[in-house]
Amino acid sequence: MLKDITIGQYFPGESFVHKLDPRMKIVLTIAYVVMLFLTNNVYGFIISVGFLVLSYSISRISFKMILKSLKPIVPIILFTAILNLFFVNGDPLFKWWVISISAQGVKLAVFMSLRVIFLIAGTSLLTYTTSPIELTDGIELLLSPLKKVKFPVHELAMMMTIALRFIPTLIEETDKIMSAQKARGADLESGGIVQRAKALIPILIPLFISAFRRAEELALAMECRCYHGDEGRTRMKQLQYSWRDAFSFILISVLIITVILINMFIKTGSF
Repeated sequence: MLKDITIGQYFPGESFVHKLDPRMKIVLTIAYVVMLFLTNNVYGFIISVGFLVLSYSISRISFKMILKSLKPIVPIILFTAILNLFFVNGDPLFKWWVISISAQGVKLAVFMSLRVIFLIAGTSLLTYTTSPIELTDGIELLLSPLKKVKFPVHELAMMMTIALRFIPTLIEETDKIMSAQKARGADLESGGIVQRAKALIPILIPLFISAFRRAEELALAMECRCYHGDEGRTRMKQLQYSWRDAFSFILISVLIITVILINMFIKTGSF
């Protein structure tokens, strides 16, 4: 399960999506999330899926990565679907004792599950195609207007990127610790919930120690390189928008407008 977590991983490439400006990729990701939450019908989901499939195809990221990114959140998806399935009132399709399943509940459960799946798959593409350094620069430049009110933009962007970057590292460290504990005879899979929770203690303690050690090493490395935040900092590569960014922005804008118009037409009974 731990090896299936792909959050924070970066896959180098020379595709159209890889060459997009990181600022535009962040904007596109936010716009895609907005489009998903605006969608309330099948047509909107078809547009969202089409844009997602097109993005993954152009980026040359394997569709298997979508399945790997979804495996850890399957319990969340199932929990969300069950809540909407049994606790939404409407025209009953099935009723037994206090259990009631309505047509509205089934529809909402399907829509919410699809929305979560597409949300995870779409946002994961941002880290798959953007290096941590580019992501830091993109976040910092997008939030740069906040510097006028003395907001620590650079520090915030750095912390967010470091946290995202160290997720795969901590997952790998957790896997090593679990393998070492199993080799020593630790039983991590059998027993009830309480026993399994107690079995995690030999894993959590070394993991926290390792995380604090890595944080200290990173802080020392940054101090040795005379890191003082944004003050006097220069960039070897300057970010510049290109025709790719303009085309992508126009495309996502057209799709969002299309979803809004479809919602309006369906509401008024035009479909």
